[in-house]
Amino acid sequence: MFHLKLKEIFNDSISKVCSNINEFVYHPGKDYSRVRKLSSDQVISYLISQGASSTKCKWLDFFQLSPEIPTVSALNQRRSQLKPDAFEAVFHEFTTSALELEMEKHDSPYQYIAADGSTISFSSLPRFASDEYYISEGHSASGFYSMHINAFYDLNRHIYTNALIQPAHQKDEFSAFCELVDSHRSISDTNTVFIGDRGYCSYNNMAHVIEKGQYFLFRTKDINSKGLIGNFDFPDTAEFDITVNVTLTRSHRKSIKIQDGSYRRYVDQAASFDYIKYGSDDTYYLAFRIVRFAISENTYECIVTNLPKDSFSSEKLKDIYNSRWGIESSFRKLKYTIGLSFYHSYKPDFIRQEIWAKLISYNATELLVNNVVISQGERRYNYAVNFSMAAHICRIYLRLFTEIDSIDVMALLKKELIPVRPDRQFPRLKTAHFRKPKYLIYRAA
Repeated sequence: MFHLKLKEIFNDSISKVCSNINEFVYHPGKDYSRVRKLSSDQVISYLISQGASSTKCKWLDFFQLSPEIPTVSALNQRRSQLKPDAFEAVFHEFTTSALELEMEKHDSPYQYIAADGSTISFSSLPRFASDEYYISEGHSASGFYSMHINAFYDLNRHIYTNALIQPAHQKDEFSAFCELVDSHRSISDTNTVFIGDRGYCSYNNMAHVIEKGQYFLFRTKDINSKGLIGNFDFPDTAEFDITVNVTLTRSHRKSIKIQDGSYRRYVDQAASFDYIKYGSDDTYYLAFRIVRFAISENTYECIVTNLPKDSFSSEKLKDIYNSRWGIESSFRKLKYTIGLSFYHSYKPDFIRQEIWAKLISYNATELLVNNVVISQGERRYNYAVNFSMAAHICRIYLRLFTEIDSIDVMALLKKELIPVRPDRQFPRLKTAHFRKPKYLIYRAA
């Protein structure tokens, strides 16, 4: 059964990190060096399986109402010894092994990775969080603290493959994208297509993907704007699919030669480009497609990509970009179903621990849901597993003290079905860029 394999992978991932615990503590050789009532694997397992209600309630659940339960104070002391890197390491161990487990189900030669970011806010105090996290709403209102999560999301397997967390005032989605691309490990025998919206379309991002030997697909501003593609020569038709060649320079010297048939493009000092030093005579050559298609009677979108034209028509590119919405939906589930909006601490390092823990919990839940075989029968709607109930079942199943074969998870999930209504739409909330945090006093029993 799939859930047995997944639990085994989860336990092995935690064990592997805990066996090298000195790499993930603040004081190697001291922290977690003595046998205590509360071990590192218990702390990690608890935070991954933690829900949104109060720490005390979830702590009692985790220890199955045992009278020998350690205190919440002991939990916080042990958490303070663990770096967030420990949870990040568990995330990568678990996700890598889970992807290998999923390889048999997907025979596509391409892995489609969507890139996006989301801002989360949390309550804190000046003695815990520095100014780089602080967001002020104006002179007459109190501020709050915030981080930005940059994530890569596998659109076929519905799991996060990597993430980068930045303080609010260090938010830089361009640099985060490049760092995540550079560290990305492709599944064997597959090519990776990195998909991003208009905020990711830059020459530097393209170059990082190309240097990785992979593919990009970015939405960009339309041809009538002053964006990246606003000054090329285009056909007279409203829709087109053309290939352009560009030679990038970081100097205005006329002696710099560019390739025949290519456009000269200057990258100024304010813009990032990691493959040419500013002021040097070096050049960088790029070739990519610009695809423009209609999305309504008078509205058009532009895509830039280096995917081959013979395998990826404009219609296929349109479908691939539309699938990017999967990461938007995943953030909603991550925040409000898995509980990423509900934190249990004031310290930024503790918040980072909980972010990585929630990403692991999300991936485990999606993997279980994706492997449930549902008999649709003669019904008006297709049915899918209720993700909210799946998240609750997954949290209980992943707890350290839950025996690996004590719960028939797949049978439980088959009972928790909801109809899929594809035409149902909800208006997008028009709120401020930063949302106020849910304060700790909201916790219910």
